[in-house]
Amino acid sequence: MTDLAQPARTLDTVVYDDRLVGWFIIATLVWGIVGMLVGVLVAAQMVLPALNFDVAWLSNGRLRPLHTNAVIFAFAGNAIFAGVYYSLQRLLKTRLFNDLLGRVHFWGWQLIIVLAAITLPLGLSTSKEYAELEWPIDLMISVVWVIFGINMIGTLFRRRERHLYVAIWFYIATWIAVTMLHVVNSSAVPVSLTKSYSMFAGIQDALVQWWYGHNAVAFFLTTPFLGLMYYFLPKTTGKPIYSYRMSILHFWSLIFIYIWAGPHHLLNTSTPEWAQTLGVMFSLMLILPSWGGAYNGYMTIFGKEPGALPGKATPSIVRGNPIIWFWLGSITSYTITTFEGCMLSLRDINALAHNTDWTIGHVHNGAIGWVGMMIFAIVYWLVPRMWKTELWSVKLAKVHFWMALFGLVAYVVALWIAGIMQGVMQLRFTGTGHLAHPNFMEVVHASLPFYWVRLLAGTIYFFGTCLCAYNLFRTIRAAPAPLANEQVAVAPLPVEPPAMEIVVAALGKPTFRERSSAVHRLVERWPLVMLILAAIALSIGSVAEIVPHLVQGVLTPKIASVTPYTPLELAGRDLYIREGCTGCHTQMVRTLRAETERYGNYTLAGENRFDRPFLWGSKRTGPDLAREGVIRPSAAWQYPHLVNPRSVVPGSIMPNYGWLATDDLDFSSLPAKIQTLAAPPLYTPYTAAEIANCIELAKSQAKGIADELRTLPEYAAKTDLENKEIIAMIAYLQRLGVDLGKETAPTKEIR
Repeated sequence: MTDLAQPARTLDTVVYDDRLVGWFIIATLVWGIVGMLVGVLVAAQMVLPALNFDVAWLSNGRLRPLHTNAVIFAFAGNAIFAGVYYSLQRLLKTRLFNDLLGRVHFWGWQLIIVLAAITLPLGLSTSKEYAELEWPIDLMISVVWVIFGINMIGTLFRRRERHLYVAIWFYIATWIAVTMLHVVNSSAVPVSLTKSYSMFAGIQDALVQWWYGHNAVAFFLTTPFLGLMYYFLPKTTGKPIYSYRMSILHFWSLIFIYIWAGPHHLLNTSTPEWAQTLGVMFSLMLILPSWGGAYNGYMTIFGKEPGALPGKATPSIVRGNPIIWFWLGSITSYTITTFEGCMLSLRDINALAHNTDWTIGHVHNGAIGWVGMMIFAIVYWLVPRMWKTELWSVKLAKVHFWMALFGLVAYVVALWIAGIMQGVMQLRFTGTGHLAHPNFMEVVHASLPFYWVRLLAGTIYFFGTCLCAYNLFRTIRAAPAPLANEQVAVAPLPVEPPAMEIVVAALGKPTFRERSSAVHRLVERWPLVMLILAAIALSIGSVAEIVPHLVQGVLTPKIASVTPYTPLELAGRDLYIREGCTGCHTQMVRTLRAETERYGNYTLAGENRFDRPFLWGSKRTGPDLAREGVIRPSAAWQYPHLVNPRSVVPGSIMPNYGWLATDDLDFSSLPAKIQTLAAPPLYTPYTAAEIANCIELAKSQAKGIADELRTLPEYAAKTDLENKEIIAMIAYLQRLGVDLGKETAPTKEIR
């Protein structure tokens, strides 16, 4: 800590860059409203399909990834940067490393968000969960993230405080982990400015994606917010963190264990058994560090004031303080979500819950509970202090809290109930050994009341966020002066003895506990050592999973009958990705009897070897499509189902895709796609003739499907049918599952 009793001549003046923090706070509130508004629309479309408006860029499949990206990377992301930049300067008692880098970071991140808001509704998507943005935007993310890292690490090395507080450890781990995750999972080969194909395929891509997907939640929505908790919670309560020793155990165990847990998203699938077991084991271990951190947070709020006499009651800081209420809501959501995540990694519970709305409720408990409520707590505390005024309305903040709490609880509980019901209905057998609910629409219809509750709850939470933004806007308007950078006087960093002397002194402590504490306090003084140790802890699990996964993908037994997609089928698959169909339909029949009865033989590891990216999905709002070409081979069924799903499936909540029947297919893009897939490093085994004649092959296959349709009276007059996008989509759907033959189909029609 700075010794303010030193002579004035020994103190230096430091001006913190708070304007940059203010920009990120305002961006947090703006993008939070935008992201949640899109979420409300997406929820409304689930019960009122007419709200898709039969407009391509407003369809549910395209808006869903916009909602998730806006909430995660715009709302939460800007909050992370605001909190990190504010706390980092004060913990290190120095200005940020470079003002220009800070400005480039801010505007670069906002540009990325705007580009995401444009490209995702246009259907420019990779379909990878939490990584849907195409390669040019991925490159921009890489550049901006590196700029953030340079600014953060540069600030560490120009610090005026020797000790690196626990919050900084979590910031360091966040930057290292997200860098690794983004670089590996986003590796792709560009076809054009708006299209690329993943470096990984099939089972290999699934393992890499869920190593990324699980840890994107871990290291973008968990570790940075734990760092913010360790800084802002003591500031809010006026008390030090409850246990510094517990924070050490929390940090190192969490970052080491978390990185291993991704394969629990792929239980009961064709992924390697060793990977599934590893994911379960480390997921269960996560409960200890997670609850240790939650306990530290609770006790910081409820523990005694510093210096309080034993047995002496202390005044409650909870009563009447909405900021503490938000902290309690956040930490409670974290406690529940982490326990739930461990529970969902158990095979039997995962068999019930996976692909249902239980998973959606679980994710939102973390996103709008743990993350959302912490953001509100931080901005309610931070804005009045930065603008040097009082919060405009404490009463309005209290109203916001109760709206957020009610919306959160109603949302999560409704989807818990819906998810358990959906799982039971899909897995249940009658006493005679038949599926109790063979028609998937029974599951959809039973879910609708809970979808209405979700819509109501999400709307309430959204309006609560609007109240927060209004309250803070009025707070800023009432400030006596515009936001100004804070100026403080700090002592220079003292000169310490040589490193070897410090190490020898630490190792000379009499007990193991004292030695370990002394050694860790050394680590806390050396940024480079902290960076290296955190990178090692994160790399061990990553290398142990990713390298065998890559090898396993190469060695996966090949199935002779599985061949690359024809040019028309490839075009249809790209349309399937564009429309976001994978958000509602899986393409993975799990190794469960109920699934094989409903959909046919379970999916084999070698079936997806030409799928770039894999399309196994993670949620079933409609039935699995892995065997669609065997179960529903007729173009005469697929065509009306795509144009108006309710015409063939009464009560369906699927959007209409009428534009597929009117928009012409871009045949001219096929040569570049086929050539990219056939060339190194993807090596898809297309022949020279297939590459040279891909357009003619596609048109020939399209004509065959169109001629089949024109045998029916309603299509006889459609002379240009073979040129429409819908024909390519039908070709892709007809291909699903046929490589292994008709014996893969269920024994009877059950859909």
